[in-house]
Amino acid sequence: MQLKSTRYRILAWASFIGMFIVLIAGAIVTQTDSGRGCGSDWPLCNGKFIPAYTLESMIEYSHRMITGVVGLLVTITFFCTWRYRKLYREAFAYASGTLIFTIIQALMGAAAVMWPQQPAVLALHFGISLLAVASSMLLVVWLHRSRKLTPPPVQSTPGLAVFAWFIWLFCYVVVYLGAYIRHLKVGGGCRGWPLCNGKIIPDFTKASEVVFAHRLAAIVLLILIFVWFIKMRRFESRSNIHVMSKAAAYTLFCVILQIVSGGWLTTTFQNANEFFFASLVHNTLVTILFSLLTDNAIRSWKHRRK
Repeated sequence: MQLKSTRYRILAWASFIGMFIVLIAGAIVTQTDSGRGCGSDWPLCNGKFIPAYTLESMIEYSHRMITGVVGLLVTITFFCTWRYRKLYREAFAYASGTLIFTIIQALMGAAAVMWPQQPAVLALHFGISLLAVASSMLLVVWLHRSRKLTPPPVQSTPGLAVFAWFIWLFCYVVVYLGAYIRHLKVGGGCRGWPLCNGKIIPDFTKASEVVFAHRLAAIVLLILIFVWFIKMRRFESRSNIHVMSKAAAYTLFCVILQIVSGGWLTTTFQNANEFFFASLVHNTLVTILFSLLTDNAIRSWKHRRK
């Protein structure tokens, strides 16, 4: 199998798309409150291989089936990478990361079914899924870049690289807060947008303080990414190479869409169908945003000035 093997690229793409579907399927389970659709049994569903035909059980069981199929794809991708591309350390790291995070995600999902879990622990499940998707995306991006003769990014300073990783970590915190809100079921803690219950700073209750913290963190993330974009524009303008600044522009656009979708989500609490759709859009955008930030952080670290 050669480096540019079509079969390997298809396999990598299948793993990435599959991991993305697993994450969205998990979000559907959470939004429809179907996590107990199979009772406390795992891998069986209410003691059966084929579950009873209830909406909750079918949603939960479908999520398990999708996860199993995608887990097999991820495993095959890992072994193909290990067999044919282990000399390419970057590709091997991405394939390994996808497999490790997929296994952790599956184990956490099984634990959530069999034993009661606190919302703070359940929120980690989405975070681990996000890492698995990002790892699978990075392998696809690596394959794409290995086939193209594109100019390398200008060497960044170590300080810029650290700043990129700080933004990445802060984004993970913002995502965790959002997942925590869903599992805590306090999404209605702030009515209205951009104000919270008609106020810039609301009267704090258990519900409103978590939602307000999530909103405030999202604004800070927007500011951080905007600063990152300005810094990359100025840094790369000296050499007339704008590889990283273009990536930063995509990231900035994505975080703006993410904040707008969060506002849309807040206005749909009274409409279950619209709220469900808005939630899926919100989850999709945050997955894309986090994946872009992961790529930005890795590239800035790889090309930092020694």
